[in-house]
Amino acid sequence: MMQNNKPIHEIRLGAIRAAIWKNETAHGPRLSASFSRLYKEDKEWKSTTSFGRDDLLLLAKVANEVHSFMHSSSAPAPEE
Repeated sequence: MMQNNKPIHEIRLGAIRAAIWKNETAHGPRLSASFSRLYKEDKEWKSTTSFGRDDLLLLAKVANEVHSFMHSSSAPAPEE
């Protein structure tokens, strides 16, 4: 059961967006991230989780900002 279905933070550079989620677990809060690319099709904005060659540098920059945000937060990293 989801308690909160909204991200706690979002980071966006150009068309690349990251959503940072906080999940409560038996071991305390855990942060995770999802990444998407925004695009316009027939005057309607859509998103995808597929990235092309020209998206990868921005994706890496957004991922770096997500990493910094997660490191500065108090929630521990998810266990593998």
